[in-house]
Amino acid sequence: MKFIDLAEARQSCRAYDARREVERDKLNRIAEAARLAPSACNSQPWHIITVTDPEKRTDVADALASMGMNRWAGQAAAYMVIVQESPNFTARLGGWVKNKHFPLIDCGIVASFITLAATDEGLGSCILGWFEEKRLRRVLGVPRGKRILMVVSLGYAAEDHREHVRHSLSEIHSYESY
Repeated sequence: MKFIDLAEARQSCRAYDARREVERDKLNRIAEAARLAPSACNSQPWHIITVTDPEKRTDVADALASMGMNRWAGQAAAYMVIVQESPNFTARLGGWVKNKHFPLIDCGIVASFITLAATDEGLGSCILGWFEEKRLRRVLGVPRGKRILMVVSLGYAAEDHREHVRHSLSEIHSYESY
């Protein structure tokens, strides 16, 4: 599949076939794609926890559904939880000089790689940022002081592909100046 076709096929999935598990080999290929994602100064400031155990999935889904949000996420067959790790010295120094926190950018790139790899595997996915972080940290044994930035839900989609609603290219892109 050409990359543009993959980008067009990817969508945020909010309805999964709860009866279908995701095969471990597919999850491993998705994790491998995440491992290959670029990062500032090759810092790779992430740790990804894949959750497939039914009891843990329920606990993760409960943390995702806090305050009435993401109630649909409990249908997912798996989650990839993205934990921010410390950047290497060069990325940390560069971030200080440029007033940017590169691990946030890098973890966003990892989430994109996960969703695109999931699409390539025939799976639906959705990046989630709304959750009870303390609860999720406790459920997954994430050490204090580490931040869980995002969770990507994964599974076989139970809905048809929707048409993307996106700004036109001329609205979001220009050459030589703003």
